[in-house]
Amino acid sequence: MSAYSDDIRNAIRTVADWPEKGVMFRDIMPLLQDAAVFRKLIDSFVHRYQNQKLDAIAAIDARGFILGAPLAYELGISLVPVRKKGKLPFETVTQSYDLEYCSATIELHTDAFAPGDRVLVMDDLIATGGTMLAACELVKRLQAEVVEVAAIIDLPDLNGSQRLKQAGFDVYAICEFDGH
Repeated sequence: MSAYSDDIRNAIRTVADWPEKGVMFRDIMPLLQDAAVFRKLIDSFVHRYQNQKLDAIAAIDARGFILGAPLAYELGISLVPVRKKGKLPFETVTQSYDLEYCSATIELHTDAFAPGDRVLVMDDLIATGGTMLAACELVKRLQAEVVEVAAIIDLPDLNGSQRLKQAGFDVYAICEFDGH
């Protein structure tokens, strides 16, 4: 956990019963609206990855873009958007997966990475791990290496980080929340 993890965790709003009854939605918008806490968030990721050899960040649509862009800029590496199906104009590879509430498909351009590129896969939250696992699969299919998966929030009760670890991926999250 980062030195700023308490400030970051405290800036995340919990919305009960959204998008359906029984779900505790973890809303990062207040964190993004607080310039000082947002800086602490990005700095936490910069400090973690500044001495690692990375070639790119695979940022997952859409909140992963918010994190991935400033981090890629600070690290001097490329940003590769992992998009929802139908959003990329060039030749793509796709991967379908299950979410907590539905199924979805994500895609990457076929020229997103060079073989052997070292990639950080990033999103705002790890719930069941389906989106992250699908993104990791796409990175691997393009012959790049997933160095780690990173998020602001891990929901360990939903076993996503455990699924990612069992699939052989290192996992980093700034903070955890129990209950979903």
